Order: sequence, then structure tokens, then C-alpha cells
Amino acid sequence: MAVPKRKMSRSNTRARRSQWKTTATTLSTCPNCRADKRPHTACQSCGTYNGRQYAEALRSEFDAR
Repeated sequence: MAVPKRKMSRSNTRARRSQWKTTATTLSTCPNCRADKRPHTACQSCGTYNGRQYAEALRSEFDAR
């Protein structure tokens, strides 16, 4: 098993970790109600996916933008 010979400095560690970035979630529009939704999931506002009603929509103050 490989073991480092020297301690990695704090600046080198932070420089390496600066590349760990997240990306924003992509959104698509629901064809039924035109609300923003994540792709390949049921719509949170109307509960439809691929032309079918899957779940009763749980609408709250946070979701209604």
C-alpha cells in the first residue's frame, strides 16, 4: 500500500480541494403545467410524468414560487 513520505502542506491540500465543485441542478419545464422540474422525475406541482398522473402533488409555500 502506498504511503506518502512527507506531510502535504496546508496550501497544497487546499489547492487540490479547490477543484471539488458542484454543478447547479438542470431544470426542464413540465409539459402539463409549465412549472420547473428536474428531468426524468415526476413534477412536484402537478404530479405527472411522461403523460401519466403518478402521485398527488404536495404543494407548499416553498414550492410555489
